[in-house]
Amino acid sequence: MKKLRYNGQLLFHLVKNMGLRYILFRIWYEIQRLTGVLQLRFPTKSAARYFISMTDWRNLPVRFFSHDRNLSIEKDVDLNALKHLMDEMRQNRFLFFSSEWFAVKDWHTNPRNGFTYDRAQHWTEIPDFLKEAGDIKYVWEKSRFTFLYDLIRYDLHFEEDQSQLVFSLILDWINENPVNCGPNWKCGQEISLRVLNWVFALHYYRVSDNLTQEIFDQIIGSIYDQMVHVAENISFSRTVVRNNHALTETLALYIIGLLFPFFPESRHWRKKGKEWFETEIEYQIDEEGTFLQFSMNYHRIVVQLLAWAFKLAELNGEHWGENVYDRARKSVKFLHACQDDKSGWLPNYGHNDGALFFPLTSCHFRDFRPQLTALSRLLEMGLGYGNGPWNEESAWLGIEKKPKMVLVRETKWAFPKGGYYLLRDEYSTTFLRCGAYQNRPFQADNLHLDIWVNGKNILRDAGTYSYYTDGQCAEYFSGTIAHNTAMPGNYDQMSKQSRFIWFHWVRKARGVIREEHGFQIIEAEFEGFEHIGRGIIHKRKVMKKIGSLHWQIEDWLENVPAQLPMNQIWHPCEDFSAYYEMKSWDENGSEIFKTISNGWYAEVYGQKAGCRQWIFSTPRKYIKTILRAIN
Repeated sequence: MKKLRYNGQLLFHLVKNMGLRYILFRIWYEIQRLTGVLQLRFPTKSAARYFISMTDWRNLPVRFFSHDRNLSIEKDVDLNALKHLMDEMRQNRFLFFSSEWFAVKDWHTNPRNGFTYDRAQHWTEIPDFLKEAGDIKYVWEKSRFTFLYDLIRYDLHFEEDQSQLVFSLILDWINENPVNCGPNWKCGQEISLRVLNWVFALHYYRVSDNLTQEIFDQIIGSIYDQMVHVAENISFSRTVVRNNHALTETLALYIIGLLFPFFPESRHWRKKGKEWFETEIEYQIDEEGTFLQFSMNYHRIVVQLLAWAFKLAELNGEHWGENVYDRARKSVKFLHACQDDKSGWLPNYGHNDGALFFPLTSCHFRDFRPQLTALSRLLEMGLGYGNGPWNEESAWLGIEKKPKMVLVRETKWAFPKGGYYLLRDEYSTTFLRCGAYQNRPFQADNLHLDIWVNGKNILRDAGTYSYYTDGQCAEYFSGTIAHNTAMPGNYDQMSKQSRFIWFHWVRKARGVIREEHGFQIIEAEFEGFEHIGRGIIHKRKVMKKIGSLHWQIEDWLENVPAQLPMNQIWHPCEDFSAYYEMKSWDENGSEIFKTISNGWYAEVYGQKAGCRQWIFSTPRKYIKTILRAIN
């Protein structure tokens, strides 16, 4: 009876949050999987075929970024980071999530725990999560082939031909990953990324002596097989997932249809891919320029996809709908508003799975300047970054446009639809998140406060760590406790049901920005914690003294059960106490002394480090905190 009641609640919340179309599609999809229909739709045999000669392909009237290798990139032989990457790859070691090196013996083994997937198993039979397998992203990461950009950049900067190694790695993957079998055929986005990265390498080495007709046929044949898979399963991404996965897959269909017109389905892929991508952009990016996944890193994915979409369309005499360009401009404005001036980093806010699809510079993974520069130049917008290594990505994409306008950062920014509020001055950025959810939430992080001073993130988000980890760790990083906010007892703002599913979504949230009496002020509130009581409201008021490193933060919890204490949580940087002090008081003016507990911080995906977590607790429902620099 208890299990039946739980299943009933699960179905109710899924229908309420995700909609009936989503539920019906998931049921139909699962029926196809269990009955073997999906296996029939995705056969493991690929018929022998011949598409085009290399000579005819080279003479096709389509253009790519590196067409004829006409690249105006200044060569830099002092790129020590690039040399290091090459040294590691020569030892069969690959960089995972831009942060950690692993020796990788094949394409199916998780290098973190040694688990090897069955390369002959149909992809529909591979579970989404196996405890013994660990995080499947550790298998997918090498198969994305983002390391090809390191090889190609090394080739250009040091004038050492890497084509033989590039083609041998691609052919090895083709030979070791039978069509529609194994973990690397499980995700349409991973397939799309792999294909796009192969296409970049194929065009860079289009006139290489090492590109024979035999090698060309194998690569082209595999690209075709993989895109047939993506096209056949696109409804899953566009109905069930509907986030950056759908954007990546629909754009890949358009690009492959555009660049390889000799495939039988190319005209259809090109037309529908373009149509679907435009629809998804309009759906996923709102009128303010914020993104439905509530993640800075995932929004950067969209920025890179837009840059590819715009440049390839321009090179081939095509144009996107004006709404797509408008959402792109607003995306640049939003991300630029949130960006730290000195480092180029943004808050480590929302899910961050280490994704950087097309790494075309030696800039740090957290530095958004390469991607924002490329897209803003295509849109003829200037961001004022000046000269630096971040410009290399634009050069690789052949973007040379001069800005017609230069963005000026305001001192106050409000994005109420997305739920973001920012205060800026010459030395600091104050970032507050307060938003309602019309689309699936991923972290219970409302009223999280992020503060940056002189390029340093002094109050920070805990990050993500891993999607496939033990329950306690997963609950920590996605839960309210990992954010700079307040909570009743140990209760999250919403109730967690599985890795990517929350119940009791926050539906009501609002915020305003104003200035008075020498302070910039953000006032925001949301209604949440529905799983512990009705009408519970968290209000937060952030006051930043103009011209001073001085903040006052006030928190109220209303309609909370009396027995639950109020906990205000902070995650300061390591040397915070050497430069800043933080004190708190309750509603009676009595000082609240902090307790320090052990928390976690994940700057990049897959790595976590212990950190101090400051907690101010009171049995009352109000806390005022003063944060100021120590003179």
